[in-house]
Amino acid sequence: MAGILSRAVINDPVLRAAYTHCRSSVRQRDAVEYSIMQLMPPVLRPACWAMWAAFSAADDIADATQGPRTARAARLDAWTAALERELAAGSSADPVRHALIDTVRRWRLDVAELQLSFATLKEDARGRRLETWREWSARVGDSNFSWASQSMTLLARAGVPVPMWLRRKDAYQRYLDGLYLTDTLTDLSQDLARGDISLPAEVLDHFPQATDHLRERRWSPAVSDLVTHLTEQAHRWLDQPDLTGALHPGPAEMLRTATRLFHARLDAVQEAGPVLLSRPVLPTRRIRWQILAPARARAALAWRLAPLSPPPHRSGPAYPAPRQARSPLLVQPPPAHPSGARPPTIPADHMPRHVAVIMDGNGRWATSRNLPRHQGHRVGADSAVRDVIYGAAEIGLNYLTLYAFSTENWKRDTQEITYLFENVRDQLRSDIFTNDSYGIRLRWAGRNEGLPEDLVEELLKAESTTRHRTGLTVTLCFNYGGRAELTQAAAQLARAATAGDLHPDHLSEDDLASHLLLPDTPDVDLIWRTGGERRISNFLLWQSAYAELHFTEKYWPDVDRRDLWHTISDYAQRERRYGTAPPPTSSPDRLTTQDSVQ
Repeated sequence: MAGILSRAVINDPVLRAAYTHCRSSVRQRDAVEYSIMQLMPPVLRPACWAMWAAFSAADDIADATQGPRTARAARLDAWTAALERELAAGSSADPVRHALIDTVRRWRLDVAELQLSFATLKEDARGRRLETWREWSARVGDSNFSWASQSMTLLARAGVPVPMWLRRKDAYQRYLDGLYLTDTLTDLSQDLARGDISLPAEVLDHFPQATDHLRERRWSPAVSDLVTHLTEQAHRWLDQPDLTGALHPGPAEMLRTATRLFHARLDAVQEAGPVLLSRPVLPTRRIRWQILAPARARAALAWRLAPLSPPPHRSGPAYPAPRQARSPLLVQPPPAHPSGARPPTIPADHMPRHVAVIMDGNGRWATSRNLPRHQGHRVGADSAVRDVIYGAAEIGLNYLTLYAFSTENWKRDTQEITYLFENVRDQLRSDIFTNDSYGIRLRWAGRNEGLPEDLVEELLKAESTTRHRTGLTVTLCFNYGGRAELTQAAAQLARAATAGDLHPDHLSEDDLASHLLLPDTPDVDLIWRTGGERRISNFLLWQSAYAELHFTEKYWPDVDRRDLWHTISDYAQRERRYGTAPPPTSSPDRLTTQDSVQ
């Protein structure tokens, strides 16, 4: 233990005591997770202990059985508020928070991701009913993403960059779902002691009486069938072998070992029977040791082959302070338009929620000025994209989606494609997305196949670092095609049907929608295309089923926020009927093509 702290350059006696406390806490509370952390490089283990001990401390407050939910939420609020104050000060009298603060500052971790996990725990403490697996999965992502993301950051800081296996977002999310469902099953007795059942209504409704019997702590055929169904489902979700494909041998060994340990936990759940309702269940020490002993040897060899860097020494005021996440109330308006123009006032019931833009005409703009085509893309990115995003935030739009590069654009000149990639890199590094003040969240919809690996990394990193923001959500459709998205969703549905997760005869539109790239994004209200063309070019085919269309002649580089505002104002004058009959004021003798279609 002392040797590990020395290798991590933790020499201060108070800090050593704080990290030692975290290690003991994690080891006693979460033996399986502690075993996985022991597969990390020794220089990173103290940071892992501190992060997990902090999450566990907050989780214990949220899950306490004493007192009403409001009291638990208030205690968790006080704990996280103290952490925020102490992060600024650089130390804490609480050993867990003291070690976490040192880890955040020492390894330059993103505080915003930690705060997102704590915010999710606050919602749990207040009580929240989850209706569907989709809601449940989103909750899992919010509470568990930070741990995985920060662990990869730690490895990168130590000199072992981890190729983002998050690029397989569907597989990654399913794997996280499997981990959390396993935790839910092994800790079922503790949830029941608080009066909670941390499962979505969607699955409970398929097992009549199971909910009542669980609350009564009665092991019945309905409960047994429910547990069997959930353990089988968790086994399937954990089986994501492609996630280790591009990993360094050290992280790959950790992931494989974690998977084996969680499969063993599920086996223990299935074998426990009625005991599951009275106490947490774990695989036996013998089974754990059979998995861990060879894994430790393989991990140790992998880390010996990797050149690892120790963290920087802590050194007074020059030591970097963490970047604090801003409160949603502190989101500031973007810079005003140079002309002084202000957005129009649009009634709330006439305001689109989601506008999608086909940014067309960049190349023709450049050609008309005897410039190379890539100069049009550069001006369009530097000027039009920035100003339209500002305009969307200024008028109060919730979602803005930009079609930046389609799956068909690979047919273009190689040099033009290269410049397009550079433009996206520059946008990701611009203050629009790096400055928390504007509250703009970035999301990426598209495929990683064919894209440079470093660009994929930057796209995913931008998604990660902005995911806590609550202002305008900007989705970048990059290497995206509507048909490809629907084909991928169909393939996932076919796999789910083959695995028995759904019945083909009961398939609904919601089932397909839940397998789209960003299923929690609302449907498109308005598609706006610049450049004079009048087609949607394989863009958001499912999401735009009832979208209004608006076409303008201007080339994209000539566009600014005032054009967006004009487009939204035009939309506000339209009547959206979604297939219903026109109002009775229309004459039946004047039926138009528009009246005859939905």
